Amino acid sequence: MKIAFRSDIGRIRLVNEDRGFAELTDTGIAVAIVADGMGGHQAGDVASQLAVDTFREAMQGTSPELSVDERKMLIRQAILQANEVVFDMASRNEHYHNMGTTVVAALLQPDNGVIGHIGDSRAYKWRDGTLTQLTVDHTLVNELVKSGQISVEEAARHPRRNVLTRALGTDVHVEVDVKGLSWQPGDLLLLCSDGLTNMVSEEEMTETILQEELDLDGKADKLVELALLAGGDDNITVVLLHHAEDTEQEE
Repeated sequence: MKIAFRSDIGRIRLVNEDRGFAELTDTGIAVAIVADGMGGHQAGDVASQLAVDTFREAMQGTSPELSVDERKMLIRQAILQANEVVFDMASRNEHYHNMGTTVVAALLQPDNGVIGHIGDSRAYKWRDGTLTQLTVDHTLVNELVKSGQISVEEAARHPRRNVLTRALGTDVHVEVDVKGLSWQPGDLLLLCSDGLTNMVSEEEMTETILQEELDLDGKADKLVELALLAGGDDNITVVLLHHAEDTEQEE
């Protein structure tokens, strides 16, 4: 397994409220998470950091013997625990009132994996030349698209496209979307914040992944560079996990 992680403040924002983490554990499981924080008084970076730290701690010592259903339960519980931590902090400190974060996380073993997410940070899987979005955005515009009120093209330009219908830490109870995925040699998983997906098309992502002269590190750099060239309106965070024979972590 190869892993690359990049985060950039972008060209407009004064603070990077994105946080991420990815590693291959001693037990051979790949653990990764991307969180995109929100809230005034720099509370967004507090929310995303708390979420990542809580998730990371909950994943320590994860057994490779767990079934897919057990790992689904584990990732759901870890994200719900993060929700509790962020909500509690927001409730006790007026500066952090209403802070929250998106989250997209993955647990990968050699033959399968699980994804958990809340919000509009996304997971994509690359296999045999095809890039497939695995997550569904929890946003107002996505609800409007699903109900047929606006088109996908209109959603991309909608003035309220960043309004979330679900976030981590803003309510006592939150629903986590969890799904399993097949995972085989050659596959690549992309976790990212909307600072990438709002700026870079799936076609451009595909072209970047196809560039054989770039290693995984270079592909992560290129994705961030494309978002910056397109305006860099938001923080940009990218995690790439490649099901490769050799094991390498790139920072």
